[in-house]
Amino acid sequence: MAWLHTWVGLWFSWLLFAVFLTGSLAVFSEAITHWMTPEHQAAEAQAAEQPPAKVDRARRLELAVQYMARHHPGTGMWEIWPVDRFHDNGLVAYWFDKDGQYADAELDPETGEALAEDGQGGARATLGGTHFVDFHYTLHANPTGLWIVAFAAVAMLVAMISGVVTHKRIFKDFFTFRARKGQRSWLDGHNATAVLTLPFQFMIVYTGIVISAVTLMPAPMVAAYGTGMEASRQYLAELMGEDKPAPAGTPLAVPPLEPLVARAEQMIGQRARAIVINNPEDAAMRIGVYGWNEAATQYTSISSTSGMVEFSGATGEVLRMRQPGGVHGGAAPLTRQVMADLHMVKFGGLAMKWLYFLCGLAGAAMMGTGAVLFMVKRRTRMGHEFGAATARVYRLIEGLNVAAMAGLAFACIAYLWANRLLPVSLPQRASWEIRVFFLVWAMTLAHAWLCTPRRAWIWQLGGLSALCLLLPVLSLLTLGDHPVAQIARDDWESAGVELTSIAAGLLAGWAALRLRNRSLPAPPPRKARTQQEAAA
Repeated sequence: MAWLHTWVGLWFSWLLFAVFLTGSLAVFSEAITHWMTPEHQAAEAQAAEQPPAKVDRARRLELAVQYMARHHPGTGMWEIWPVDRFHDNGLVAYWFDKDGQYADAELDPETGEALAEDGQGGARATLGGTHFVDFHYTLHANPTGLWIVAFAAVAMLVAMISGVVTHKRIFKDFFTFRARKGQRSWLDGHNATAVLTLPFQFMIVYTGIVISAVTLMPAPMVAAYGTGMEASRQYLAELMGEDKPAPAGTPLAVPPLEPLVARAEQMIGQRARAIVINNPEDAAMRIGVYGWNEAATQYTSISSTSGMVEFSGATGEVLRMRQPGGVHGGAAPLTRQVMADLHMVKFGGLAMKWLYFLCGLAGAAMMGTGAVLFMVKRRTRMGHEFGAATARVYRLIEGLNVAAMAGLAFACIAYLWANRLLPVSLPQRASWEIRVFFLVWAMTLAHAWLCTPRRAWIWQLGGLSALCLLLPVLSLLTLGDHPVAQIARDDWESAGVELTSIAAGLLAGWAALRLRNRSLPAPPPRKARTQQEAAA
């Protein structure tokens, strides 16, 4: 078990550190996206200062239906979002294209015509916080990346279970940390971060695997439904208790939507978010109205499903209704929904997000301290695991430790810097931000192998500290914005990003100074190493 824990943990620790760090950032993906789209911030602030305009929702719904009838007849589903969540502006239509992929168009609320892709007031193109969401479970290489991350997650379960089995003092280590004791301190840090957050680590890894079960374990679904996108949709529809009849083949005009939307709002007690029309312009048409979840809902239910009412398009009869937090189909879909919401922290509000963020960082620290501990133990006692190549493998591991931890954090902050420095009009700008992330990360790996490990740690932690501490200065120079102004206008999302960056910069700077002022244990003399290797 000890051997299994050491080697499974080591070989997957670098990837799992990346998954946990970017997954922790993904908890606040919306805030990061808000910070990375300052043009939208200005528009939102201006809209908030103006008195709310009266929205003719019935007219917007009519315009959206007319647009879909002209441009996308015959598609099996239309979805209309008539208003924005906060400012009542925006009109968006969605449908499935010929490849079965989700497509959308933003429409002019006054004319119903599609807006140009750059019709966002000159806003910069960016993936924002979605970059961290996608990377932490697909490595931006779906579906291959999903399989790699899932395999690493299973390896983490193996490492955690074997670690618990080998732990003789798991409860004592809950309260134990001995500072400035070298290898003992690294071991205490590794044990403490593991034991303190053990339930969270098991939950987050297990639910991450479960919510991808259709991809990872497709055999039962393929046997029952076949392959392809349509088979997956049929499986999910039946799992969620959805009844989608085939088109009747008899034309039927889409009825006025506003009366149905108003009825649905009264029934579920929520404001309408989206209207989904299945089999549009057909006698088998069904119209579903989905609500917005209010903040209070997050504190009463783990399930994040909103209220929903489905009507017959032909008669207006209520076919199905779901209260907020409910799930159609019984225990299986409810379990699946709760698993997903547990993993993606769709409940508990801001306090729960911060708890997930801190526990995720603790998980990253558990991976990092384990990998560092492996090398700390071997700086004074050279093992012989790889024969004559042992020293070279150790050097490889040292470089991977630096790049996987300090280097990845360096790349994450460089991604935010790229958002401010790349020209707004740059073609494929969002892709260039991602390229900066990977390019900087690759450079840190090269730097870690070209320098001695101690120097690489100091330089990369120092550089990370500088970029984090100077991020608010960069915003001031490029936008004229800063945390004091953000707090003054109640923009806590932007202020939170920059204040968290400052905190990370202080922590990285402290670590770099500690390492600079403290010598690492020297490796044993060559003669001693030869004797150790001979004994091994």
